[in-house]
Parts: sequence; C-alpha cells; structure tokens
Amino acid sequence: MKNPLREGLDTVDAAEPLVIFIFGVTGDLTRKKLMPALFSLYLNERLSEFRIVGFARREWSQEHFRDQVREMIANVGGASEEQRNRFVQSVVYLQSTFEDPAGYEKLREHAAGFPNRIYYLSTPPGAYEEVIRSLGEHGLARSDTGYVRIIVEKPFGRDLASAQSLNSLLQSCFDESQIYRIDHYLGKETVQNLMMLRFGNGIFEPVWNNRYVDHVQITVAENAGVGTRGNYYERAGALRDMIQNHTFQLLAITAMEPPNDTSPDSIRDEKVKIIRSLDPVTHREPDRHVVRAQYSAGVVDGSEVAGYLTEDGVDPESQTETYAALRLYLDSWRWAGVPFVLRTGKRLSRKATEISVHFKHPPLHFFGPAGSPLQRNVLSIRIQPQEGITLNVNAKIPGYATAVRPVSMDFAYGSAFGPAVPEAYERLLFDAMKGDNTLYTRNDEIEASWSFINRILDHWSTQDGPLPQYAAGSAGPDEARGLLADGDRRWRRV
Repeated sequence: MKNPLREGLDTVDAAEPLVIFIFGVTGDLTRKKLMPALFSLYLNERLSEFRIVGFARREWSQEHFRDQVREMIANVGGASEEQRNRFVQSVVYLQSTFEDPAGYEKLREHAAGFPNRIYYLSTPPGAYEEVIRSLGEHGLARSDTGYVRIIVEKPFGRDLASAQSLNSLLQSCFDESQIYRIDHYLGKETVQNLMMLRFGNGIFEPVWNNRYVDHVQITVAENAGVGTRGNYYERAGALRDMIQNHTFQLLAITAMEPPNDTSPDSIRDEKVKIIRSLDPVTHREPDRHVVRAQYSAGVVDGSEVAGYLTEDGVDPESQTETYAALRLYLDSWRWAGVPFVLRTGKRLSRKATEISVHFKHPPLHFFGPAGSPLQRNVLSIRIQPQEGITLNVNAKIPGYATAVRPVSMDFAYGSAFGPAVPEAYERLLFDAMKGDNTLYTRNDEIEASWSFINRILDHWSTQDGPLPQYAAGSAGPDEARGLLADGDRRWRRV
C-alpha cells in the first residue's frame, strides 16, 4: 500500500553532470559514509552523468580500488548486481601524495569532459592546507564550463587562530559561495524538521521563549570509546570534537529567531547571531558553569571496557576531557534567564542525541496531592538513534479518582514516512551538487563558536591535577548534576 505521506517527495531533479574528487578516499569516512551515500544517490536517480575519483597515497591498482568500493556499498539495500557494476565502473583511483604537482595534473585530466567539479576533503586535518593551496596554485579552483565547489570536513581548526588561518587560505583560492564546511548533524532529518516544527506550526513559536520555557537540554551521548583514535583525541577532547561544532549547531537552530526567508544566508545569519549572543558569564565563572571529566573502566552493553587513560595512544597522565557539559545563557529578549545546558561524552550508557525543551509549571496547582507538583511538559526532539519528536503532557488516569500521570504523544519518522529517509551525508552531498549551502556552516559562525570555546580552553590550560572520573556505562560524572541543581530540574534520561 502506498504511503500517502510520501506523495510528491520524489520530484527533485537529478544533479548536473559532475566529477567528484575525494581526497583521502582510503579512510573510514569514505568507507562508512561517503561511498554508500553516493551509491544511494545513484540508486535514487539523483546522479545522471558522473565520475568519482579517489585521491590517496596508497599504491592501489584500479581493480583493487573497485573491489574496495564494492565492499563499501555492499550493505546498501535495494540494488541489483547490474546497478552495482555500473556504479563501480564510474569510480577511478588516482594514486599520489598531496604534495606532488603531478597528481594535480592527473586530476585535471580526470576532470576533462565534465563541466562541474566537487572536491571533498576527507583527509586528516593536517593535510587540508596542502590540498587547498595546491588546487589554487594549479588553477583547479575555477572553471569556465561550470561550477567548482569544495567540501571541508570537521574539525575546522582546533582554536580561533587556526580556524581563521584556514578560512583565509580557503578564501584566497575559492569564493565563499564555493566553500561548503560540512557538519553532518545538519543533514539529519529531525534537525531540519526543527525549523519546520517551530516556524511552520502556529502552536509552538508563541511559547518558544522565556515566558514559558524553563530550560533546554541538548545531549550528544556516545557509548563508544576513543578506539584507535587515541592520538587524535588527545589533541581534541570533547569540547573541540563535539561542542564547538555539532552541539553548537543544535543550540543555534533551537534558539534562533525566525529568518526573513528560507534563503541560505537568511537562515545562517540568524544562527550566527545566537552564537554571538552567548553570555560571557560562562567565561567569568567557568568552574560554576562548565564541567569536564574522563571515563574510567566500566561496563558498556554488558562488556567490560578500559578507562581512557589506558587506551592506546593516550598519555597515562592526560588531562584531555572525554566528557564536557556547559550551562549557557543567551543575551537576548527571547531567552533572557533561560539556561541552555549542553552535554556530550564518550563511553556513556547509550548512544543518543536529543534536544529537550522543558516548559514551566502551570501557575496554579489544582490536581494531585498537595505539595506534589505536576511534571513539566517536555518537548523532545530525538536526532538519533530513532529520529522523531515526543511531547510529554499530564493526563487524568481513567477512574473515579482525580489521578494524574504523564503521557507521551509521539511522532516517529520511520512510522510516519517509512524507512526511506535519506542519510545525513546523502542529503548534504546532494545539496552541494545543487548549490544549496543552507545546511553548511559559514565562516563567521565557525569563528564565533571558536571565539567562545577558546576562553574555556584557555582557562583549562591553567588548571593542574587529575580530572573527575565517571564509570564507563554510566550517565556521566556526578559533578554535572550541579549544572541543573535548581528546584526540580534534572538531567533527562535519553
């Protein structure tokens, strides 16, 4: 039976003919995300004439590379063997170092015959500058026949100075309109739906302010540890790795004012205003408003796991945080006095990302035992693992007594629209092909977020001694409870 909610959803035209160059094609991102997303676009007839060129150092033959691509797309369902073969025949491997001029001349040859080009930087961050500079020096940042765009993965810098330097280099080779700084959280359907929820319905926006909202919680929790990325994580930490980008993006979309229209810059203008309006009280009293910690040994999903300090590539005396929580305020008419409490961490009890808006209690208490207030209404936007929206309300239990219990009104993407929801990278790659940068991050927003985060990092750099610990598989450190220790506020279980 055809789902009536999906009628009219497949009217988008395919992308124009193009060649996609993936720098660092042998890495995990290409294997797990990029190649499956591109194959899904091909299956859904979003790619017509195309070529995918993988650019990397490893000395792979064309045959070996194509065998690897077959493995990368093996778990994408709904494809015939003929479709897989056709897709694989459209991929090419270009072996070169990122410094070798000959590699970029070969790149030019592979671009011949295609009017449009996209460069995807899926390399370690240390290679970004070499690739960008080489593209500019070899005249590959411009085209007389069509568009040229560059997609840059996170992390975009590791502090304000490095982000500004990278932005400056990019803008010396490309126009800002050509630059697509990707944050894959913005490609998730529920994140996009948050703007529709707020601005496309008459019942939410009137109460989306400090008159009705008590506080907002944003959680980005992971149950995985650092794995084989200990060396990288030692240079990053939770604040850089998750708060500065993903979590601040969720904050901006939750709190932003209505844009003038749905054009990319109108939406991004409002997002950057939120980051710039963050109250500096967090900087003046960081120990009251910011918590950091490391996971110790524990049990996750029934298995014993090691603590952070014993992971491969980690300094046994490391002060790198695997958990960070912040209590933030916005200097704005709409949100004055409302705490936005953000948390992220590794080796927590489960993997989940959620925005929850906690509303104030009614002004008078009519129902239930005296001194026993009703539970708050909570609107939760689940971003993963099961995308959807839940509104918790208080309702009378059927019967002779006036007894009240909280109940949930649920919307789940999978139930409403079926399982065919595009993956985040699928949507973002297609947007880049179509020239829509709404869901990509602009340079001023990145620099504004780093400007705020830098002050916290500077304070931490003056602190000595071991960090607070939390057991792997727990909800996080006890110290984080203090960020919500006001009345009946509690961290929400996700």
